Amino acid sequence: MKYLGRLNPHDPLYAYLNGQIFPRPDRGQGFSRFRVFQLPASNAVFLYEEAHSQQKVIGKFFNRIHKNPQQAWDRAHNEWRHMHLLRGLGFQTERLYIPQPLGISRDINSVIIEEFCPGQSLSRVIGESIEHNDAELLYARLTDLGYFLAKLHNRTARVETVRFDAQFAYFDKITARLQRRQRISAHQTGELLHYRERWQYMGCMWADRQVLIHGDATPSNFLFAAHRRTIAIDLERMQFADRAYDLGMIAGELKHHFMRSTHHGEHAEPFIGHFLWEYSTHFPDCHAAFASITERIPFYMGMTLLRIARNSWLDWRYSQALIHEATHILRR
Repeated sequence: MKYLGRLNPHDPLYAYLNGQIFPRPDRGQGFSRFRVFQLPASNAVFLYEEAHSQQKVIGKFFNRIHKNPQQAWDRAHNEWRHMHLLRGLGFQTERLYIPQPLGISRDINSVIIEEFCPGQSLSRVIGESIEHNDAELLYARLTDLGYFLAKLHNRTARVETVRFDAQFAYFDKITARLQRRQRISAHQTGELLHYRERWQYMGCMWADRQVLIHGDATPSNFLFAAHRRTIAIDLERMQFADRAYDLGMIAGELKHHFMRSTHHGEHAEPFIGHFLWEYSTHFPDCHAAFASITERIPFYMGMTLLRIARNSWLDWRYSQALIHEATHILRR
């Protein structure tokens, strides 16, 4: 987290925070001071601290230069709506938590102001577990995450079954970007699309009911706090889809972290199995749930590894290792 200074009183956000988020009738408008910190995130995300009370909030801006303002607003509104929905479904308890949404403004670059919830990210947990050879730490947090996702999925299940083909456009977008960045050849692209087609004809991929998924289940989007509280952030990509999408993304991220840190991706397998089993224990027939989920996981896990491999900050050699592993998984 990087300290940037104090918010300019002439910034439109200043008036919004001063009047809507931190109203103080006992003092004039000019007395408020907001310290600003930049957080590492894919969007422009900042922490604002009101100097007098030391209360902190997060400001997440969706509209940026050269971006479509309507699409930015749609993403912001999607996150805002789902934050309210999930808190209404009980995700504001000691163990299950969604930050409280405090304000939203289309005029200020489609910003959402939300409660600041400190916690240790799953990314950091994985890193500490590997560095200190502390398997129990990671097992415990994956147990908590399995509980969170099972509650999220089961509380939002629909009668309608999964439309598996809805994921094809995203899969194709990933492979096209990999080819543009010369990380896969035209032949490899054709091979990956062939495997995608094979998965299309597997009945299991269409059989489960639609649930509301997080949609961006990366380790940075889950935080762990005291009393085994699990906090989910960045809900802009939430949608109704296959529960295995979220689970496969977590599995793929675990594989990636172990591949990158230890050069032994197979060391992630016990943790992936533990996570999927813990998730499955929240069903009446946990063995049937585990069998159903693990049958579908490889597609979403492979897609996640390809998604990671497209990042330009990864060196070419490591991206090839990810693509090789993804191809092996999708070939199953």
